[in-house]
Amino acid sequence: MARCSNCNAPLPDGSVLCSYCGDRNDIDLKGIHYYTTHDSDSPRTCPRCAKALKTIDLKLNGTFLIDRCDECLGLFFDPGELEALLEATVSNVFLIDRNGLDSINLRRQADQYPISYIKCPVCSSLMNRVNFGVRSGVIIDRCKSHEVWLDGGELRHLCEWMKMGGKLLDQERQELARKEEQKRESEQREKLARYRDEPSPFENFGDPLRRS
Repeated sequence: MARCSNCNAPLPDGSVLCSYCGDRNDIDLKGIHYYTTHDSDSPRTCPRCAKALKTIDLKLNGTFLIDRCDECLGLFFDPGELEALLEATVSNVFLIDRNGLDSINLRRQADQYPISYIKCPVCSSLMNRVNFGVRSGVIIDRCKSHEVWLDGGELRHLCEWMKMGGKLLDQERQELARKEEQKRESEQREKLARYRDEPSPFENFGDPLRRS
């Protein structure tokens, strides 16, 4: 369990805000890798605080840049970066802990912010709210062009979800959906084939112009 760096109280699951002292804890990236922070080369604005984001180099298998807000500790990932980070930091998971997946969502604190659509840090378009995976309990904000925003604490929760086999469960669901779609397509093809093979109700009628 993560603890507050200020008062050592246990932090609520899915949150960086200590409910005892009110301090914000930069814990999402701790334990993942050493990182450095510098100003972003391109202007990107936090959708929560309206402040300029800082670029973080996680130095994960070389240069690995993401953007973070120093105020709310939210994180912005370019296309493919979130999945790559989760894959790199959580490995050797072969079983699905369904009870564990249920428990982390039961313990998870309610969302820090009211339900709303927030703007993409890059293009300022409203992002879509998307449930990440199956039973992750995290609703991410996704821009179709520029990718994903995570509020502070959500990355830590997704790492726990990965450790408990959440990605395996999501892949299992996708495979089941793929098989069901293939079954529907096969049934549709068979239905069309039967329809083509059925005799026309009009084929026994002669040409009315040739009738005497």
